[in-house]
Amino acid sequence: MGLFDHEFHDEFIVPHPRDVVFEFFAEPSNHEAITPPDLNLRILTPLPIVMQRGTLIEYDLRLHGKPFRWLSLISRWHPPESFTDEQLRGPYRRWVHTRTFTPTPDGEATTITDHITYRLPYGLFGLPGLPVVKRELHRIFTWRQSRVRELLGIGRSSYA
Repeated sequence: MGLFDHEFHDEFIVPHPRDVVFEFFAEPSNHEAITPPDLNLRILTPLPIVMQRGTLIEYDLRLHGKPFRWLSLISRWHPPESFTDEQLRGPYRRWVHTRTFTPTPDGEATTITDHITYRLPYGLFGLPGLPVVKRELHRIFTWRQSRVRELLGIGRSSYA
């Protein structure tokens, strides 16, 4: 990790076996569904997308009203344990997002762990924006947890 790199970590449990949860996250079209609507995330890469190491996925999104193109590379692909995407083009200087899926001891539920290493643009001059980025990541992933639970049929009453 470099001097200007930052980390974000999120973790939650869903009451589904790991294979089911991995399959849900491995479907690129689900990423639109679990991203807050104000980001207007759209997949530009033609569907269906075959997920594997080396897959490139291009997105269009808006951050604070500003449009961005985001190009991701699936750099690690280890079904059903984990996968990593890296931003090749987008709003961050660096973005590496690893999703890990760990079954509970009984195999009936799965812990979803997101670990992101990111670097803001503009080096030292980008650091004043760090508190805003941290708040946004927290907001996005809180919303995402809610949507994942909803889409996997868990509902709001299941929150820990």
